[in-house]
Amino acid sequence: MALTASNMMNLGTTAPDFRLPDVLSDTERSLEELRGEKGTLVMFICNHCPYVIHVMPEILRIAADYGSKGIGVVAISSNDVVAYPQDSPEKMKEFAGHWKLDFPYLYDETQSVARAYDAACTPDFYLFDAHLKLAYRGRLDESRPREENPKPLTGKDLRGALNALLSGQPLSEIQFPSMGCNIKWKA
Repeated sequence: MALTASNMMNLGTTAPDFRLPDVLSDTERSLEELRGEKGTLVMFICNHCPYVIHVMPEILRIAADYGSKGIGVVAISSNDVVAYPQDSPEKMKEFAGHWKLDFPYLYDETQSVARAYDAACTPDFYLFDAHLKLAYRGRLDESRPREENPKPLTGKDLRGALNALLSGQPLSEIQFPSMGCNIKWKA
């Protein structure tokens, strides 16, 4: 595992379009059909990353809290499954069942969607407004797995961005990169 930071796509960037298979519904899903009325949260995650596993409880709370408020939520896994079979679609389905995901979990086999988003790590969070313009990118909060002085898992940074977006308040341009395992790119 190589600790990697987000690349921090430029604010205001239009969400790159996608159409990917959802391991939960066994159907292809597009950005257009998954977008929320008030905003869309796109997350790059994977099954085995300790940083993802650490934040999954808060990801589930955020999806529950904001999905009902007009925010579309979607997770994408883009890892090379030849080198990392634990991230295969079958294992993604098991992961989704274990965590009881109630949002789509998409498989980016070609890694083209991760490249379009300039995703670098898992987890990597992108919050788009109602017009699919990037309003926030970066970390969930300050917590990290296995810290000597652990900070609580609160989702403070992402929740702050979501709350500002929903209330029509300007989002701070001071945003901190997410940190996690690097995306496992194909050779």
